Amino acid sequence: MNKIDRYIIKKFLVTFFYSLLLLLLVVIVIDFSEKIDDFIQNDLSFFTIMSEYYLHFLPYFANLFSPLFIFISVVFFTSRLADNSEIIAIFNSGMSFKRFLRPFIISAVFLSVLSFILGSYVIPISNKYRIDFKNKYLKSQKKILKKNIHLQKTKNHYYYLEGYNKKRNIGYKFSVENFENGKLINKLRANYIQWNEETKKWTLNKYEIRTFHEDGETLKIGEKTDTTLMLFPSDFIVQINLAETMNLNELNKNIESETVKSSGKAKFYKIEKHKRIAFPFAIIILTIIAVSLSSKKKKGGIGTNMGLGLLISFSYILFFQFSSTLSINGNLEPWIAVWIPNILYVFLGILLLRKTQNI
Repeated sequence: MNKIDRYIIKKFLVTFFYSLLLLLLVVIVIDFSEKIDDFIQNDLSFFTIMSEYYLHFLPYFANLFSPLFIFISVVFFTSRLADNSEIIAIFNSGMSFKRFLRPFIISAVFLSVLSFILGSYVIPISNKYRIDFKNKYLKSQKKILKKNIHLQKTKNHYYYLEGYNKKRNIGYKFSVENFENGKLINKLRANYIQWNEETKKWTLNKYEIRTFHEDGETLKIGEKTDTTLMLFPSDFIVQINLAETMNLNELNKNIESETVKSSGKAKFYKIEKHKRIAFPFAIIILTIIAVSLSSKKKKGGIGTNMGLGLLISFSYILFFQFSSTLSINGNLEPWIAVWIPNILYVFLGILLLRKTQNI
């Protein structure tokens, strides 16, 4: 690397970390003002709030929005280079735009690898403390109650519930089918089942058990009985932010197990997994867009480039939220939902890159 490369890399990283620090301070002030009533109500000391919550909140927030922070930072300092005619001097020295782009790519790759490592293995540990603090002092963990639940806990056992009441731990219109070599051996139905926390068993109410034989079937009917099933109350409730506490290896294992059970949790785990992979790539894509957008001196100066940069940043967030919602509430595949913004912005980056090279 020559002096220009080192100069650009230094400007890139210094501007990013400096702007990130300032933005995080602003975030702390805003977030603290919103939650101050909860802090006072729970009689929490300043040290407890900072050490148990914000110490773990800031890395999560910084990594989550790192592509946007990097994008705005690159637009800002590249616009300053262009406004000071430094980029013109660089090009007049014989350097092409592709060569000028190289130190930006090196910095972006470094930050994307750092983001991937932190997001996949370090921040999930920190998220456990952050979420525990929120559940204990701020609000209960957000949960989604599903209806018409289908579960496959083992190869030959299929479970169904029409609905589940998480407050009372009651499942309605319950049935379980047991297969052997592709044939239905028996089927249990119950009007409702209830979880007993003390005995760790389920109570079947108004149940019937049909056992199928080669020469017919037998029927057993009862009012109430306790039994052990390969089910737990947590199987019927999707905990959205649970995925944030898992590292990449744990996510893969849970995706595999929840896909077999068809519990609906696998979709949230897949979105979280692809998000951790897609966001580092977004850093590189948005860096190329930012350089292409702001490397030419404009009449409006830095303000014009910053305005366009903010517009692109917010549109990226909009696309990501929209596509993720389609995946959660619709049939859109999680990997497609997460990667749609990156795919769209790759084409935008190519268009801007070609336009800039032709100037």
